[in-house]
Amino acid sequence: MDPVSLVFYACVCGVLGLAGPKLGAAPMRLGIGALVGVVAVTALPHVKTLLGLTEAYATVSP
Repeated sequence: MDPVSLVFYACVCGVLGLAGPKLGAAPMRLGIGALVGVVAVTALPHVKTLLGLTEAYATVSP
């Protein structure tokens, strides 16, 4: 995992962890955590583009 991804997900999980007990029972926290994860995965490529850290991937055919 590259450093940008590591820092991004650490921040997202840290903020969610701070709010954890206030979010209610375990099933509610699990659902909120899953939703935050989906949003984070969707947002990361856009954050990298804004920071100018996009990586050029090459497709290799067999």
